[in-house]
Amino acid sequence: MLTIFGANQKFCDGISRRNFLQIGAFGAGLTLVDVLRSQAGATPPARASNPPRRPKSAIMVYLPGGPPHMDMWDLKPEAPVEFRGEFNPIQTNVPGCHVCEHFPMQARMWDKLAAIRSIISVEEHSDTLVSTGYSDRENRTANHPSFGSMISRIRMGSDNPMPPFVSLRGMSRGTEPGYLGISHRPFTPNGPGVDNLRPLAGVDADRVNQRRTLLDSFDSVRRDIDSNNMTGLDSFTSRAFEMIASGGVRSALDLTREPQAVRERYVGAENFLTARRLVEAGVGVVTLAYGGWDTHGQNFQTCRRQLPVLDRGIANMIQDLHDRGMGDDVVTLVWGEFGRTPRVNRQAGRDHWAPVMSCMIAGGGLRMGQMVGSSGDRGERPTDRGYRCSNVLSTAYHAMGIDPSRTYPNAQGRPMFILDDREPVRELLS
Repeated sequence: MLTIFGANQKFCDGISRRNFLQIGAFGAGLTLVDVLRSQAGATPPARASNPPRRPKSAIMVYLPGGPPHMDMWDLKPEAPVEFRGEFNPIQTNVPGCHVCEHFPMQARMWDKLAAIRSIISVEEHSDTLVSTGYSDRENRTANHPSFGSMISRIRMGSDNPMPPFVSLRGMSRGTEPGYLGISHRPFTPNGPGVDNLRPLAGVDADRVNQRRTLLDSFDSVRRDIDSNNMTGLDSFTSRAFEMIASGGVRSALDLTREPQAVRERYVGAENFLTARRLVEAGVGVVTLAYGGWDTHGQNFQTCRRQLPVLDRGIANMIQDLHDRGMGDDVVTLVWGEFGRTPRVNRQAGRDHWAPVMSCMIAGGGLRMGQMVGSSGDRGERPTDRGYRCSNVLSTAYHAMGIDPSRTYPNAQGRPMFILDDREPVRELLS
């Protein structure tokens, strides 16, 4: 097994978060085999008499480092200057709803968006909380799965040829399958993984079949060592080869298939376009990250650079989904692990602030065009509708038609709820 390391990102705690991709003997094909193998013997879900047009999907956008809530969706123009910062609010197309002046594209389409401004977080530099509903500290022992891994488990046995969970930011904290097992890891098309999805020049069908035979011979040794995990290997290896040959993932990742005018709209935010193409192709959950928001110094300088690109990525992606009739089929979350201090520090920065943060949400058939909850005059704490990250994730599960009170066994065989705190954000439910 070859491990290829990707971007190394450091936050203020000094701990490196390094993305990685594991590639087996046939590259990404083995990653797909690992995903498919675990589904052997799964009972396909019962089909409704009138099945929906398509299963719902989710796009999870993570803003690593803790984005400043008071400079994005919860501005305080009446607060003292040392709190309100350097940015001004602008009116959206929904009366009474305001966003940062660097979000003009979102402002023009706020009837398709909503924000929750009263989320209580914890002091942790990790997206575990916003991806699982449980803190990193809790997950060191409980090992809860990420949202995408849970969707992978729930849809196990589906005949959808696309992978259920794709991470555009590699295998990292917040994408882990936890007690569901490695078969529900995300497909990570980073670096060489993408190349391995392309047919190689000069490799004809006979040579591909030879490689398949060679892979089978390698795996026969593994089968002797671990017969349980290798059950149904041949059929799943065949499906993995077929998925590669069919080119569904490869096609979705190829942005050159988009018109030049479309690609120009996403300059600097190409992963948002890739995410849209993946859910359009049938992927269940796509997660991506944008920017670095650990702005202890020069917060406003960083935001002036990053907020317009984030605005462009969000607005174009959401509008494209609506233009394709998928506005209600895809739920999107955009948030980080906590907010930042209402008071600006001496380095023109904002420090960590767990008592309140914001999240943007869109689609999924939820009620848009509103600001849910509020914080005080200085953005320090919720004044009403104090929600937890688990409540937001519960809302996303509801939007996808999933009851978060479902249980699945952990490694010890104990039934575990998807979420323990599973009250949704009621204002968003239609």
